Amino acid sequence: MAIPAKIQNDLRQFQRLQQELQSTSQQRLQMDLKLREVTHTLEELKSVPDDATIYRPIGSLIVKAKSRKEVEDLLSEEKETLEVRHKAIERQENHLKERYAAMQKEISEALQAAGVSLSGGAPS
Repeated sequence: MAIPAKIQNDLRQFQRLQQELQSTSQQRLQMDLKLREVTHTLEELKSVPDDATIYRPIGSLIVKAKSRKEVEDLLSEEKETLEVRHKAIERQENHLKERYAAMQKEISEALQAAGVSLSGGAPS
């Protein structure tokens, strides 16, 4: 049985939504890793003596930092930025998950109403 044009369009939108959700989930996972790395670095930095030589990255260069405090301040600022971005991505991901579930239900109901079987067998 042929799938009505509106449902085909809905399925294409659903696939795009699925791809967007996967992409957002990947972004959140990458943000999780960066946040954990910065948090771990800040923790490790606490055990470094005040007079220790510390280097920090600037682009593709590594330069000697003026002080441990300078590096702590930079990392703390980076951590705050990452936390804000992480929360925004989480909100976006949750919104996409809600839309995904609602759209999945709508498409399933529309297919059943059109007499199209989801299992590929005879219409129910």
